[in-house]
Amino acid sequence: MKILIVDDDPDLLDIIVFALQQAGFLPLKATTGQRALELLHSEQPDLGILDVNMPAMNGFELIRIIRQQSALPLLMLTVRSEEHDVVRALELGADDYLTKPFSPRVLVARVRALLRRAGSDAENLLSFDTLHLNIELMTLTGLAPDPVQLTQLELRFLQLLFAHGGNAVSTERILSHVWGGRADGNRQLLKQLVHRIRSKLKNACDDGELLQTVPNVGYRLQAR
Repeated sequence: MKILIVDDDPDLLDIIVFALQQAGFLPLKATTGQRALELLHSEQPDLGILDVNMPAMNGFELIRIIRQQSALPLLMLTVRSEEHDVVRALELGADDYLTKPFSPRVLVARVRALLRRAGSDAENLLSFDTLHLNIELMTLTGLAPDPVQLTQLELRFLQLLFAHGGNAVSTERILSHVWGGRADGNRQLLKQLVHRIRSKLKNACDDGELLQTVPNVGYRLQAR
């Protein structure tokens, strides 16, 4: 499930991204309102987390534009506690708000609550072709009689590929999503991860390579 995060504070952005990744979500980062609108159209996120105080296009303006195009659940982040700011955000179309500083656990809980209210709780199960990825149970089904149990890193990797269907995902995007900044540029770790996943799938996938390498790009899922 894709979560759009819009904040011009890079440190806070990294904290939110890490918390959401740990909870099994796919974070999409934007530091400006314009970039957020681009991701809204290209990635079609399931929920948006918006900062109020941003240059050029603030959170209030961004809500107004998004609401003209989408019913996307929106959670506002603000350092302001004045009642009129909260009222303004809600009247423009925000679904909930959270005042900084906040606990990452509280943020994740608010995100899950909004998704449930929006009827998106079933997104714990992602599908591609005949395959099903269960985020909560960390299993892959559809290849063999028994589910393939995944590690946290394997789950993050496959979750990203499932979210992009059969389209290729760049190596840089995968590294960022799976390891964050801790493994930036370390392609050897990625190769080892891919090898482990392929080893788990080789007995079940007898009609070709499910996980394909796309030269000079990254990786993609192959329909069976």
